[in-house]
Amino acid sequence: MKHLWAPWRMDYILRRKEKGCIFCLHPRCDGDRDNLILYRGNHAFVMMNRYPYNNGHLMVVPRRHCIDLESLNHFESKELFELLSASIRVLKKSLSPEGFNIGVNIGKVGGAGEDHIHFHIVPRWPGDTNFMPILGETKIVPEYLSNTYQRLHSAFIEHLKKRPGQKGGGKK
Repeated sequence: MKHLWAPWRMDYILRRKEKGCIFCLHPRCDGDRDNLILYRGNHAFVMMNRYPYNNGHLMVVPRRHCIDLESLNHFESKELFELLSASIRVLKKSLSPEGFNIGVNIGKVGGAGEDHIHFHIVPRWPGDTNFMPILGETKIVPEYLSNTYQRLHSAFIEHLKKRPGQKGGGKK
């Protein structure tokens, strides 16, 4: 039997799990790069998934702790969908995917952790699904998160700085 080593996964397995909602805690901290926050809007923000399905796997999250779609006000809903569209444009420009999977996590059993609704955007390319996740139980992500962060953060700032009334990129 051959073994494929993925020692970086041990960080996820052994790391101390944060108490509380990461979608509420991370935006309150300085250091957007460390928290993988790419863009902060007035009512929502965009962040990278620390354990992505593919490079460029993003999450669009309301700033206010909301448990479901019905809890969102008009401004939150509007900005969430604007940031979903902007994220797709940024990903297309920066990573050239040929498709996307977009989903929303609602409720703990729906994957929303501490019941904080959020949207996932997973860029897709031909051949990005192969035998590795099935047989090797390993997903290959070909670029360091820090490299993807820099590429996408720059693209978000460039793309969204033109929008009036936005707070901009966030904290370094």
